[in-house]
Amino acid sequence: MSPFTGSATRTPDWRHLRLTVDEGVATVTLARPDKLNALTFGAYADLRDLLAELSRDRSVRALVLGGEGRGFCSGGDVDEIIGATLAMDTAQLLDFNRMTGQVVRAVRECPFPVIAAVHGVAAGAGAVLALAADFRVADPSARFSFLFTRVGLSGGDMGAAYLLPRVVGLGHATRLLMLGEPVRAPEAERIGLLSELTEEGRAAEAAQALARRLADGPALAYAQTKALLTAELDMPLAASVELDASTQALLMNGEDYAEFHAAFTEKRPPKWQGR
Repeated sequence: MSPFTGSATRTPDWRHLRLTVDEGVATVTLARPDKLNALTFGAYADLRDLLAELSRDRSVRALVLGGEGRGFCSGGDVDEIIGATLAMDTAQLLDFNRMTGQVVRAVRECPFPVIAAVHGVAAGAGAVLALAADFRVADPSARFSFLFTRVGLSGGDMGAAYLLPRVVGLGHATRLLMLGEPVRAPEAERIGLLSELTEEGRAAEAAQALARRLADGPALAYAQTKALLTAELDMPLAASVELDASTQALLMNGEDYAEFHAAFTEKRPPKWQGR
């Protein structure tokens, strides 16, 4: 995403989530613990807009997404979203569903790694938010449920039918999206849904440690790796290797590549600049 901005100023406060930034690591916390962090229309919109703002702010190098209280996110609020959508016409429903998809696209397309720190429930849209992240760090209490068919909707919501087979394979994705049964942390790790399974209560700590490692590393190299992983999912091999070649040629002109050589020669750790 381009760092150039127009007349709009940076949002000072977010009503539907909590944001902190510490030396390149942004932490976004879903903060409705009394509702298991169920998402509202405003929460979806805030996530979409926040990720766009942070993508333009090149000081952010990694982001941790977590939930306050007993769980990560229980999905869309039954009363505030499902009840409301029953009164919407087709155009309004299309606008809403496009907005939820824009959140997933924003997670996948932002130029920094996103780490989902999952404990307790990650259901419905909450499971897809975790799925869209680059890393999923969870403790043994975590359970993922793609519940869309259980409310009479397609399991392919918010890009889940695109992303999940690419993470766990078509067979597991078919089972999870069709049946909507919960997948607890040990099985999630076994089928490849988790990046890291921590000890009880340590998911947030482990996610922060991973974010710090990423934030202290070669940010531009990470950003381009993420971009290529997304772009090349549906490319033929010839197009992929050509895109890889172009990307490497650009990065070889960067400061970090030269810094690695200088650090190696001088037998010291590199001082990454993200350029």
